[in-house]
Amino acid sequence: MSASEKWQPTRRQLLGAAGTAGLGILLASCAGPGAAPGGGGGAEGVDTSGEIGGDLSFAHWRGEDREAFEELIAKFVEENPGVTVEQDISTSVDYEAQALRRLRGGDIGDVAPAFRGDQFEQFVSAGFFLPLDDTGLTEKYQAALIADGSRDGTQYGYPYQVVYNVPIANMDILESIGVTEAPTHWDAYMDMLEKIKAKGITPIAFPGADAGNAGQLMNSMVMNLGPTDDMFARVQSGEYKCTDDWFLEVLRHYEELAPYIQPNAAGTAVEPAQQMFVTGDAAILSTGSYHIAAARELGAEFPIDLVPARTNAEGEGDYVGIYNATFILGLNSAGDNQATALAWLEFLSQPENAGFYGDATAQHTSVAGVEYQNEDLQRIAPWLERELMLAPRFQFLDTDMRNAVEAAGLAAMTGTSPEQAAEDAQKIVDERVAAQG
Repeated sequence: MSASEKWQPTRRQLLGAAGTAGLGILLASCAGPGAAPGGGGGAEGVDTSGEIGGDLSFAHWRGEDREAFEELIAKFVEENPGVTVEQDISTSVDYEAQALRRLRGGDIGDVAPAFRGDQFEQFVSAGFFLPLDDTGLTEKYQAALIADGSRDGTQYGYPYQVVYNVPIANMDILESIGVTEAPTHWDAYMDMLEKIKAKGITPIAFPGADAGNAGQLMNSMVMNLGPTDDMFARVQSGEYKCTDDWFLEVLRHYEELAPYIQPNAAGTAVEPAQQMFVTGDAAILSTGSYHIAAARELGAEFPIDLVPARTNAEGEGDYVGIYNATFILGLNSAGDNQATALAWLEFLSQPENAGFYGDATAQHTSVAGVEYQNEDLQRIAPWLERELMLAPRFQFLDTDMRNAVEAAGLAAMTGTSPEQAAEDAQKIVDERVAAQG
């Protein structure tokens, strides 16, 4: 199936500076629009009565971070003889769908993260995450960046990563066509893609077969077209619909991208898309900054920067990009080694260790006082000072709704009319609204 064939299915929120030694992050933001109200699941505080030792399970979805965490684990074990830490790593899709079921028994995931939004809400409501206010860890984090790890004034987890959920670009290729910084409006964006294509290079590598990574493009596609910042929370509530004019405009922009993605984009997994980017066969990877480290691991040597999809007209648009504070680390209430779990979380919360993680994975962290040496982090640091929207796709607290809305973008990009793609998505949204009463 080729890319053109049908596939069915005042707003500054981030300020700061980061980079070389002597520079840290200082960011100001707020909780994501549409965060759900409600109480926690009744979990009590962390049981620190036991000794630090024994087996510990660290469950997560960041397979690309395995080696970085292994080095941190080795250091942690050296400081705490008698401890064994095992990583239990799932794909992001499997983790999002199955983590609560797999982890709640306590055999896996003494320490585990949650995605911002629906999964975090599930973990708290189910009593899976323990309250952390009395651990002394909250003060180790930048308060503005950990709001999405709290509920009703109680801190249940710490968003560890600050990532940019927007396309990343091979700047050598872009500079070869005269583009030295991200285009600021849609016409300029399309002109950039056309010039890349004229060089015989695929403009955008799009992993359509991986729903979690394919959906990231939706963030920047809607950021300046949504009628309100909480657009997807209102889609979920039924106030807005996928068939509304604003979302149809989003899907028409997706349709315009069809000539600029690789053949069989709907069947492309994330690893082949990364490989296209690394080898220079594609100029842009549509996912986000969290794949910069993976690109380096695969051998990418070119400069990398962010190129959000600016669907706004020239001179318009409130936002220039997207950020997300995610990978919300928490402690399993069912775990029987909570003292050691808390020690591991405290270890990860130390600036030195957070800095190592950031440098190794090319991701800023929310830990206070961190200094970075990674050149990629230094390059993208200026984005911290720009008008960024908190990733709107995570406003959905219903995964089926989110998947349906994001799949509409892929459908429009691979041959389905925007109107039909919108209707298909809205049908699923309506079904989920009805099912939830």
